[in-house]
Amino acid sequence: MTERSSPEGPAAGPPAGQGTGQGTVPGAGQRAGQEADHGAEQGEGEGTGQKTDPMTSPDTDQSMGQSMGQSMGQGAGQGVGQGVGTPARGLAAFYDTPWLLLVVTALFWGGNAIAGQLARDAIQPLFLVIMRWAVVAGVLWALFGHEVRAHWHIARPRMLQIVLIATTGFTGFNALFYMASLSTTAVNVGILQGSMPVFVLLGAVVLMGERVATVQAIGVVLTLGGVVLVATGGDPAAVLAEGLNPGDGLMLIACVMYSAYTLALRARPAMPGRAFFTLMAVIATLTAVPFWLAEVALAGFEAPSVQGYLVAAYVAIFPSCLAQLFFLRGVDLIGPAKAGVYINLVPVFAALLAVALLGEPFRWYHAAAMGLVLGGIWLAQRPSRAAG
Repeated sequence: MTERSSPEGPAAGPPAGQGTGQGTVPGAGQRAGQEADHGAEQGEGEGTGQKTDPMTSPDTDQSMGQSMGQSMGQGAGQGVGQGVGTPARGLAAFYDTPWLLLVVTALFWGGNAIAGQLARDAIQPLFLVIMRWAVVAGVLWALFGHEVRAHWHIARPRMLQIVLIATTGFTGFNALFYMASLSTTAVNVGILQGSMPVFVLLGAVVLMGERVATVQAIGVVLTLGGVVLVATGGDPAAVLAEGLNPGDGLMLIACVMYSAYTLALRARPAMPGRAFFTLMAVIATLTAVPFWLAEVALAGFEAPSVQGYLVAAYVAIFPSCLAQLFFLRGVDLIGPAKAGVYINLVPVFAALLAVALLGEPFRWYHAAAMGLVLGGIWLAQRPSRAAG
């Protein structure tokens, strides 16, 4: 979410990135998504300008989408445009309308918070992670597996690094995301996920010594204030007596994990982005297996219900594939900085969908936290002269 930026993401694949991607923090998250393809496919990084990172996506996974879209996005739009009839013209118009593409992207990523709630008692969290990445890996391998093989000589010496990146940003983030959904609300998940760009910025400052302007620092403080409001149910003092809600705590750890993933993308191997993220999806599927086996050992295995399979299909098709392509197309049409602004809609959509579809309450502290998070991210996205 506003990346990732995964992503996802998370994905968060917001993760991304998304992502992005979901995050658009100058000098930190924004740069990661662009740098994911920097040098490897186009050979033109842009240093310290405003970029879009793989946040996010909250789910996170935007960085993967950017890579997929670079090879598929424009071609898909052209193919649709060559069709005949009203449906084909409608699809072509949709693919050429950046604001609509990006709003739908944010809607799909916001819907991932709803999917997490619907997965309760329908499919086990780690099995959902395996199914999600298995579907994505299968699609990507069919499209770009030959590129992975062609660049294997580049990836193989750095396989440990790639495994750590994939495990952190794809497997770990999504596992924590869906585990958090077992004990917190979709509204909370959406708002906390929306704070990820600030976690990326903080990571860049702490780990990489990047400088931020005063206005960006104010944005960080405001966003963290919103996080505290959500995580404490509007009563920070109560945490001292009752402790933090486990689901909110897991979601905060997931945000930190995805931020580390986003920053790690800066040093990824110099291979085409689509090949790199295809390999990452395969690794995410494999690395989810031992975590799932541990889940089975502790809680036993329960076969997914029909609803569970539908949830898995949704998260694989919509947040993980279609949203990635739509986001990249939006970036192609209006640029990463403007496209990244739309990802601020992810927590808004998550909250609206949670209230409308799940009947979750939307309390005063949710509204206050959303205002702080969105306002803080807006300030944190402002260009930093100090960082330049």
